[in-house]
Amino acid sequence: MINKIRRAYRPHVFKQLLVLGFAGAFYFACAADSDAGQTPHLGQCADLELSVCPKPFDADLPLAKDMLTWDQPTRVVGFRNTYRLYPGDVIHTLGAKAYPLTAAPYPLPALRYEMEGQQFALSDYLRRQSVTGLLVLKNGQVVYEYYGSGNTRSTLWTSRSVAKSIVSVLIGMALKEGLIHSLSDPIIDYLPELKSTAWDGVSLKELLQHTSGVAWNENYADPSSHFSTLTECEARASAYPCVLQLVRSVNRQRGVRPGEVWSYNTGGAWLVGRVLEVASHMTIAHFLETRLWSRFAMESDGFWEALARGEVDMGGHGFNATLRDWGRFALFVADGGRLSDGEQLLPSDWILQSTSWTKAKGSVSPATPEG
Repeated sequence: MINKIRRAYRPHVFKQLLVLGFAGAFYFACAADSDAGQTPHLGQCADLELSVCPKPFDADLPLAKDMLTWDQPTRVVGFRNTYRLYPGDVIHTLGAKAYPLTAAPYPLPALRYEMEGQQFALSDYLRRQSVTGLLVLKNGQVVYEYYGSGNTRSTLWTSRSVAKSIVSVLIGMALKEGLIHSLSDPIIDYLPELKSTAWDGVSLKELLQHTSGVAWNENYADPSSHFSTLTECEARASAYPCVLQLVRSVNRQRGVRPGEVWSYNTGGAWLVGRVLEVASHMTIAHFLETRLWSRFAMESDGFWEALARGEVDMGGHGFNATLRDWGRFALFVADGGRLSDGEQLLPSDWILQSTSWTKAKGSVSPATPEG
């Protein structure tokens, strides 16, 4: 399964130490043209159905058409205002009492690292990498908490592709509930609109593992790539039909069968979310709200970018939450998908499956020798 968290942490590490960080340099974010340049007012938060208005509430928002060339300060503003830049579905806490995050009785030890013969401290790393939030949890307690570039505990930070890991967990829940029969199910069983397209014959597992064999250009620096076209679609008023047409129009890699070749594919990841929505008869946001957000439970409302509000969310990215709620989600995963009362929401082997490496052609490289 796609699980970005797995690249940094193995399950046995999760049980002791969790580190979550927001670095503005690491992910692209997009902005819809309609909000750009306007002076916002706090009433917009109520219009969005958010119970608390995140801070800071930046006045000037970037343009979607400039997304691929945003500079560092613009990225920070874009990442913490994504919930204002797209239509979306709010993930409510429904008044539940938040899972407690208490301060550890000890501070984070002084950390130093060496690079190119020079010694650096944690403060150097935070500055050099433009980190806007860092939360360190050990044994469920807060050992270190940091906010930069004006971010606060109420800031809703966008996930970009880490949302794929959130959707993977939700797929596990849907499997346990019987809403999805098997990872071996052909995706056209859920999405018949994909019959006779390049996706015909692809299983849900192959979508999750990015081994569909469908040709997809994810190059963020290429203005003609599928990903660039995807982001243009998302900025339009008619985002859903635009994205659907794009995803339906792609071809298969010549001579490649599903499961043979690994190739990162956000279009396919969006289809994973669509399978979940069709199987559960609700948006990704509403499924997350009813299964986990209001039950674990989280402290603040979350937000999921929608291609059609209340109908279709963007499963490839688009999830937004506070840093502390990111931490709570990580604790849920670290404990194997259990609620505080012990109820198991995930299949017993789901985390193991999610952290198992695919060895499909193209997945093994000097940087990723395990796949």
